[in-house]
Amino acid sequence: MTATLLAGPLLRRVQARQVALWLATDGPARVRVTLHDADGQERPSRTTVRTLRAGHGLAIHLVTVATDADLPMGVWTSYRVWLADVGGESTVDEGWADTTDAALCYPGHSAPGFVFAPQVRALLHGSCRKPHHAGDGDGLVRADSHLQQLLQAGAAGGNPAVDPWPSALALTGDQLYCDDVAGPMLRAIHALGERLGLPDEDLACAEGLALPDAAALRAHPATYCERMRLLPKTVGSHHLADLVFGGVRKPVFTSDNAQNHLITLAEVLAMQLLVWSPQPWAGLDTRPPATLARRHHARWAREQAALDEFVQGLPAVRRVLAHLPTAMVFDDHDVSDDWNLSREWEQAAYGHPFSRRVIGNALVGYLLGQGWGNAPEAFDSALLDRVQATLQTPGGADHDRLIEDLLHHRHWHYRWDTTPPLVVLDSRTQRWRSETSPRQPSGLLDWEGLTDLQQTLRGLPAVLLVASAPVFGVKLIEAVQRLFSFFGRPLMVDAENWMAHPDAASTMLNIFRHPQTPRTVVILSGDVHYSFVYDVVLRARARLGQADPSQASTDPGPRIWQVCSSGLRNRFPRRLLAVLDHGNRWLYSPRSPLNRFTRRWRMRVTPRKPEGTPHGRRLLDGCGIGLLVLDDEGRPTQLRQLMADGRDVAFVRREDETHEA
Repeated sequence: MTATLLAGPLLRRVQARQVALWLATDGPARVRVTLHDADGQERPSRTTVRTLRAGHGLAIHLVTVATDADLPMGVWTSYRVWLADVGGESTVDEGWADTTDAALCYPGHSAPGFVFAPQVRALLHGSCRKPHHAGDGDGLVRADSHLQQLLQAGAAGGNPAVDPWPSALALTGDQLYCDDVAGPMLRAIHALGERLGLPDEDLACAEGLALPDAAALRAHPATYCERMRLLPKTVGSHHLADLVFGGVRKPVFTSDNAQNHLITLAEVLAMQLLVWSPQPWAGLDTRPPATLARRHHARWAREQAALDEFVQGLPAVRRVLAHLPTAMVFDDHDVSDDWNLSREWEQAAYGHPFSRRVIGNALVGYLLGQGWGNAPEAFDSALLDRVQATLQTPGGADHDRLIEDLLHHRHWHYRWDTTPPLVVLDSRTQRWRSETSPRQPSGLLDWEGLTDLQQTLRGLPAVLLVASAPVFGVKLIEAVQRLFSFFGRPLMVDAENWMAHPDAASTMLNIFRHPQTPRTVVILSGDVHYSFVYDVVLRARARLGQADPSQASTDPGPRIWQVCSSGLRNRFPRRLLAVLDHGNRWLYSPRSPLNRFTRRWRMRVTPRKPEGTPHGRRLLDGCGIGLLVLDDEGRPTQLRQLMADGRDVAFVRREDETHEA
C-alpha cells in the first residue's frame, strides 16, 4: 500500500530555477513534485529526492525541483506532491497518487502554491511557539488568515492596491520547546513513536540509572512529569540539571519547566512531526498513564486543554507552511534552556555522556526537521549517510560520532539571495567564550563568525539580518542581566544579549559603523516573548575608517531597524513587562547619565510606539506574528504585529519623539 503524507509539504527555499520542499510520509515512498503555471499548464521540471528512514513507519524527504527556465516573478505558481510505492515502475499517468487535499488549499485554488518574489516587498517573521501555552492563540494561525485575505484581494496576482504577498516566512528561533514539554504532548510523542516503529535507543550513556534503552525510559515511573530525577549530577553534588535543563527557579524571569525534557532521538523526531501537522495526531491517546502521581493531574488537565487548542490550529499552520518559503534557525529551547550560554554551561553539559546525548539528539532533530531545508548544500552526502546509520541503530558508536560532527558543524548559518539578501546568523554554536570567568556569558558570535559576517555584508546596499536575540534590546533588562552576571548567576536571568560580552559587542557595533556596511539594515529577532521596534542611527561623528571627520554631519552612517516579534505562541508575564517597560523609560531617558554605561551610547536608539497600547508603552505583549513591508531600497514602510486575537498593531514613530530606549 502506498504511504501517505504524515507532515508537510513544507515549502522551504525558492530560487529562480529551484524549489525545495520538505515532507514526511508514514512509510517508504517515491516522491515527485510537479509545478504548474497560473494557467494550469505543467512546467517542465526534474525532481530529486533525498530520503532518510527511521523505523518502518517514518520517511523524511527533502525534495528539490529544478527547472530549465526561470520561474515567473510575482505570479502564482501551484504545485502538486505525488507519491508512489517504492520499487514500482510507475509512469507519469499510472501508480502515482496525488496527495493534495482540500484542507491544504486556499479558497478558489485546487492546489497549494507560491509566489516567487525575490524582491522582498513583504515578509512575515516570528519566534517562540510553545504548544501548551494557554489562551492567547497562535501567530501562525493568524498568518494563515492574513494570506487568505491577500488572496481574496488579489495580492498574489501582483495587485499593487493591496499589501504585497510575503516573499518568505522567517522563523527566528524556538520552533520546538525540547526542554519544556507538556505531559500530554510527551504521551502523544510516545504513542506516535510506537505507531511509526521508531527504534529504541541504547542509553548506556545514562550511567547508574538502570536505563538500558528507550523502552526502559518510557516504563520508568519518573518518565512523565518527573524526569529531573533521571538527570545526572556533576562533581560536588551540584545538579547538572541546574545548568543544562533550567532546573533553577529564576527570581526575575519565570523559569521553564523541564520535567518532561525530551531525551531520545525518537522523541525529538516525533515532536518535529507533531508541531507542524495535524495528521500525526489522529487517534493518539494523550490521557495520563495510570501510574501518574495524583499531584500532577491538575496540571495535566490544564496542559491538555491548551494542547487541544493548539491541535485545532494545525490545519491552518500546515497551510501557511505549504505556501511561503520558510527560513528557520534554532535558538536555545530548540535544544535546551540556556544552550551554550557560558563556558561553565558547556563544560558541564558536554562533559557528561548522557547530557551530551540529549543535546546532540535535539541537534540531529533540528537538522532533519528544520536546518536541512534552509541550505541543503551545507549537508553533504557523507554527513547524511551518518545520519541514516544513526536512525537505523540509535545509541551506538555511529550516533556518538554524528553528534560530535554536528557539535562542531560550522555551517548552520546561511544566506538567501533575495533583494535585500536574507542573512541568518547562528548565534548558538559559534560563541565567543569569556576569558575572565567560566560563569560569564559567552558572546553570541565569536571572532571568526563576526569576521565572516562582515565579509558577507561588505558592499551590500541593504540587508535583512536574522539574529535570534535582539542586537539592540531593552537597556533595563540588559542591566539586570549584567548585575546577575557580575555575581556569577547569568543562568538565573538568561543573560544572553549582544551587549553581555564586551568584545563581541564592540566588534558587532564596529561592523555597523564600518564605511562599507549596508546603508539599510533590518534586524529580525525574537527570543524575548514581547515585541518592539527600535530605529537606530549613528550619532553625529565620523564613521569608522572615514578619512575626513568633517563629513560626519552629512554621512551619519547606516539606518538600522531592530524589529523583534515574539512570541508566536508564548508571552512575557504581563505585569512584570509593564514594570520593566516603565522603569526603562525613566532610567534611560535621553538625559540620563546611565546611558554612558551602555556599550551602544554612540548610537541613538529610538523606540516606536505600538498603536492602541497604554500611554508611554513601547513593549507589546501578546501572541502574534510580525509583518514587514519594504520599499524599493529595502527600507521599512510598515512595521506591524498581526496579533493572534485578530488585531493589527502598527509600530509608529512620532516626529517629535525624543525618548531613547
